[in-house]
Amino acid sequence: MQRTTKILVAIVAVIAVAGVGTFAVLISSTPPGNGCPSTKTAAANVLAQAPVSAPPPASRVNKAPGSGPDVASLSSGSVRTTISAASVIPVVAAENFWGSLVSQLGGNQTSVLSIVTDPNADPHEYEANASDATAVANAQFVVVNGVGYDDWALQLIAASNNPHQLVLNVGNLVGVSVTGGIVTGNPHMWYNPAYVNETVAAMYSALVSIRPSSAGYFQENYATLNVSLGELYGRANQIRAQFAGTEVASTESIFVYLANYTHLDLVSPPEFMQAIAEGNDPSAQSVVDFQCQLESGKVSVLVYNEQTVTPITSQMKLIAVEHNVSIVGVTETIQPSDVSFEVWMNSEYLQLQNALNAKALGQ
Repeated sequence: MQRTTKILVAIVAVIAVAGVGTFAVLISSTPPGNGCPSTKTAAANVLAQAPVSAPPPASRVNKAPGSGPDVASLSSGSVRTTISAASVIPVVAAENFWGSLVSQLGGNQTSVLSIVTDPNADPHEYEANASDATAVANAQFVVVNGVGYDDWALQLIAASNNPHQLVLNVGNLVGVSVTGGIVTGNPHMWYNPAYVNETVAAMYSALVSIRPSSAGYFQENYATLNVSLGELYGRANQIRAQFAGTEVASTESIFVYLANYTHLDLVSPPEFMQAIAEGNDPSAQSVVDFQCQLESGKVSVLVYNEQTVTPITSQMKLIAVEHNVSIVGVTETIQPSDVSFEVWMNSEYLQLQNALNAKALGQ
């Protein structure tokens, strides 16, 4: 089925989540109380909050394909022969959620181009163009999501083979594999606070390695960003404290990481969520199971990906509305595209929190 058109130096605030850990989808051994088949997933592997310490080793940032140096071995002169100290560092982010974060870290020392930004398109289906190829070839630092989400960007990086270019592949950084299934292979890593935290630290490390003379500036930006992210994830902690164990559903796997972090009980069939995320038809049985869950009266909220709409997800949304299940819309890219990562994500957290509150109050 084709989808339709979708960082002086002490850190003053904490947002990191210690131990990225492995999230696992745990299939319950007994049928859930709503009478539907046992397809529910458990909020597994609790992530405890801890302070950000130092950025990860520079070796965690990957060099571009070919023989180019990585961050750990990059000599102080090899980059500056490409750009002068007075010029900005050209940065390309495959998607605007990563672009917003690296832009906040780099500030006036960087010029950041985010390629995937369209709110009306499915990022999974993006096709690169000649302008993208030129931007990637000329970039000194490229941030890609990985995990099969933006293979077009990896192909452009390989084709340009820029020996002075640093590449941060977020999936490789945090250990998410394309073959890992609905969680450990889930590409929607910006919905995982731990992964965002580790990625921001790696971005900071890369920028310092590219321009050591601006390390103090980058450190200040890193501290500021940690404050705003700390406020964002404070809301996620509120949701966990108030609503842990509440049954929720999602049309696709975009919500799995956040459900696990907040300890919401994500009951929608894993097979259904993964199929929709991959642009495939879910099995007939998973559709029946999902419909049963939405009709059971046990599910409080349906998280609906507004950028991967299909006839079957639209059908599930209608069923949810008919059975008094609150709808929370989420997107894969920053909406609106001119706000920061934190503003965008906080609006989604607030919508989720309000929906859960309303359901708890019987509204």
